Amino acid sequence: MSDLDAISLQPFVPSGDDYEASRRLFVELGFTEEWENSGYAGFRNGNTQFILQQFDDRAFASNFMVKIIVKDLDAWWREASSKQLEKTFPGFRINPPKSFAWGREVVFIDLAGVCWHVAEN
Repeated sequence: MSDLDAISLQPFVPSGDDYEASRRLFVELGFTEEWENSGYAGFRNGNTQFILQQFDDRAFASNFMVKIIVKDLDAWWREASSKQLEKTFPGFRINPPKSFAWGREVVFIDLAGVCWHVAEN
């Protein structure tokens, strides 16, 4: 064990041009907003955490990716896709589970253009 051992990672994720809509989207995706202050909001789902930042840079966001590990990918997909969030949040895109060289994932693009990979443990 080293004093340099990390215990958590909390990326700052850009919101895109509609910070309030991005906050609502992540709640719909099962995250709890734990706090909000001056354009920053802390989200948690189990041990997964991130900070949504009111920041809009399409070039940055479209090159930023986040990976989430869930217990059951098919169950996650069923619940997330049943919400039809593409209708509520224009610009949101989600694809069914697909196999890649590194494993099976659901991929969604949030309102800022960030690519989220959801995989099974």
